[in-house]
Amino acid sequence: MAENIHQLRPKSSDSEKITINVGYVDLGHIDLMVQEGFYSNRTDFIRTAIRNQLERHADVVKQSTVRKRLDLGLRHYSEKTLKRCVRRRGAAHPGAWPRQYRPDVTPELARATIASVAVLGALHASPTVKAALADRTR
Repeated sequence: MAENIHQLRPKSSDSEKITINVGYVDLGHIDLMVQEGFYSNRTDFIRTAIRNQLERHADVVKQSTVRKRLDLGLRHYSEKTLKRCVRRRGAAHPGAWPRQYRPDVTPELARATIASVAVLGALHASPTVKAALADRTR
C-alpha cells in the first residue's frame, strides 16, 4: 500500500507556515464563503485576504523599503557570494528580508563574513549556521 503513495505537490520553499486564531463567528463566515464557492478552502480565503491587504498598503511598503534601504524578496547567499561581498566592502550587513544560506556556507564563514542580519520573514539556514549567527540576528 505504501508504494502507491506519492507526493502530489512538492513542498514550496518560498513559503512559511503560520498559525492564527480566528473567532468562531469569523470562521463561520469564512466557511460559508468556502461552501458558497467564493474560495476553494480556508487557506485560499486567508491567502487572498493577506494579498489584498499587502496590495492595499503597497505604497507604504515601497516608501518604507526605500527609506530603510531594504531589499524585497528572498535572498540567497552562497560561499562565493559572501566572499565577494567581503572583498568589496568588508563584513556584510544583509538587509531585512527572507534569506537563505546555501549548504556551502559554513558556520565559520558565516561568523567571519556577516556582522549582523535583520530578518523580516524567515531565515533559512542550517541549524549550525543559525546558531553561529544567533547573537548577530535581530
